[in-house]
Amino acid sequence: MYYEELQGGIMSERVYKKIRIVGVSTESYEKAIQNAIAEAQKTLHGLAWFEVVEQRGAIVDGTIEFQVTIEIGFKIERANV
Repeated sequence: MYYEELQGGIMSERVYKKIRIVGVSTESYEKAIQNAIAEAQKTLHGLAWFEVVEQRGAIVDGTIEFQVTIEIGFKIERANV
């Protein structure tokens, strides 16, 4: 994307927002991250990156539950007014 903007001679300005969410899985931390991102993609557009903030686990009725807190960055889209 950056390269295409330079080729066009225009360097656009961008603004991003970060939110914090928690993904959960009984399989793995990786699956918990995938679950969190998949759910965020349902309502947010322009997802750009994520950062793992915290990993923890719980034991629910004898089953291990993997919990991952992530921050997701997404591009703020300008309204066409």
